[in-house]
Amino acid sequence: MTRRGLLTTAAGAALLLGFGKVSAQESRPVWMPFDGFPPADSMAEGLQFLTPDEARTVGAIVERLIPADALSPSGKDAGCVDFIDRQLSGPYGVFSGQYREGPFQDGTPMQGDQSPLDARQRYRLGLAALDGWCRANAQAAFADLPEDRRDAILADLETGKITLDGIPAELFFEQVLANTMEGFFADPIHGGNKDMVSWRMLGFPGARYDYLDSLDIAGTPLRLDPIGLKGGPSWSADWVPPSAPARKG
Repeated sequence: MTRRGLLTTAAGAALLLGFGKVSAQESRPVWMPFDGFPPADSMAEGLQFLTPDEARTVGAIVERLIPADALSPSGKDAGCVDFIDRQLSGPYGVFSGQYREGPFQDGTPMQGDQSPLDARQRYRLGLAALDGWCRANAQAAFADLPEDRRDAILADLETGKITLDGIPAELFFEQVLANTMEGFFADPIHGGNKDMVSWRMLGFPGARYDYLDSLDIAGTPLRLDPIGLKGGPSWSADWVPPSAPARKG
């Protein structure tokens, strides 16, 4: 038998064996979330990188970047400090994966961030410099200042009206602002967005496996509790939303 004939015969036999095992699937397949690739859980106990004093200052900053209102709690209460701390303790803290060998020189605005400082260094230098500036000019640490004074200082950091030792004020402000927004809107598995407060505010349903339970609800706004990467009861094939009629068949 030629090689082609042998391969053709083997392929035909495999196809016939496959057909013999075909069966109708009348229900959802059995599936466990993240069977092969479980998500990393960033909710370790205690601070991972920030010192208690640094965490207090970060909390005082994020509390004003995202202040509490009628729609959501503050960035601090939403867990942004935990998010930032855990990000700094991991690969992101040293900008792992980025080219970090220089040369480092000022570029145009279109060229983006050209600083030699990684995220850990920016926080360590920036937080110490901010508290030092506040003690020298406002006679108190940043976290001990009233809200309106903190707002004014943050505005001056953003525009570079304040000079910090060791780090440009604008660079430090942009770093903390970006991480605060990330922590507020990221999946809670990363430490922030506690109780999915930002997702509830936006009406974002989260990491849902599918929407099969909602297909029979025509013309009705979906008001679904958000689900994070850890999963939730709606990932069960037998779960029926309280607001939805039971599915037929």
